[in-house]
Amino acid sequence: MLQPSLELTAMIAAAQAAGSGLKRHFAQLSGLGIRAKSGPADLVSIADEEAEATVRGLLAVAQPGYGFLGEEGGVRAGSDAHNTWIVDPLDGTTNFLFGAPLWGVNIALAREGRVVAAVTYLPMLDEMYVAEAGQGSWLNGQRIHVSGRATLVEAVLGCGIPFAGKPAQARFAREMALLTPRCAGIRRTGACAVDMAWVAAGRWDAYWENALCAWDMAPGTLLVQEAGGIATAADGSVLDPFGTSVLVSNGVVHAPLLEFLDQAREEPA
Repeated sequence: MLQPSLELTAMIAAAQAAGSGLKRHFAQLSGLGIRAKSGPADLVSIADEEAEATVRGLLAVAQPGYGFLGEEGGVRAGSDAHNTWIVDPLDGTTNFLFGAPLWGVNIALAREGRVVAAVTYLPMLDEMYVAEAGQGSWLNGQRIHVSGRATLVEAVLGCGIPFAGKPAQARFAREMALLTPRCAGIRRTGACAVDMAWVAAGRWDAYWENALCAWDMAPGTLLVQEAGGIATAADGSVLDPFGTSVLVSNGVVHAPLLEFLDQAREEPA
C-alpha cells in the first residue's frame, strides 16, 4: 500500500478541490470568460486561474515555505529554496473549452531539481494518478505498471501535435511519415497530462512532445518512472524536468522510437 507523505496528501486534496471547481465550470461553459495567452490557439479561461489559486492556497497551508511554479501565475519564490511545487491547474484547456472531457490537474513536487511526488487528476474520468519516489505509481488506489508490449510495430504511441504558433511543424510531419507505417497506432488526446498518465497505466506504450513546460510534464515523468518505465528528453538526453521536451515509454520501445525521432530531427537535404 502507498504510504503518502504530508506533501502528497496535500497534493491529492488540492487536485480534488481544483477538479471540483473545474467540473462546475465545465457544466457552464457558455458563461466562462476566455482570452488568448500567446496566440489565438493558446487559450486560458477564468477556470484555469481559479483552479491555480485553489491549488496554491491549499499547498501553502501544508508547506508555506515551498516555492511555487504555476502555468498561470509564474514563479513565486519560497523561503525553502530546495522545494518547489509545479502546477498546471488545467492541462488540456482547449479540450475543456470545447466541451471535451480529456483534461486534468497536474501537480508535482520538485526537490533540488528532482521530481519526488506527482499527482495527475482527470476529474471527468474519475481517475486519480499518484506517485512518490520509491513507492510506485497508483491509479485510484491500485498499483499500475507500464505495458509489456515489446516491439514498435505492436505499440500504440501518444504524441503532442504542434498547433498554431508552435515550432517544428515540418519536423512533426517527418515524425509521422516515419512512424505511422511502423507502429500499431498514434494517438493525441489534447492533454499531455492524460497521455503521460496513460503511458504509466499501460494504455499507451510511449509518448513524446516538444515545446513543453515543466508543469506539462513534471508529474507524468515520475508516474511513468515509478510504473517501471523510462523518461528522457525527446532527443534521448537526460531528462530535465524544467526543460522543454519529453519522451516516456515502457522502456522496451524507447530506443527504436528514438532512432526514428532522431531521423526526423535531421533537416532533409
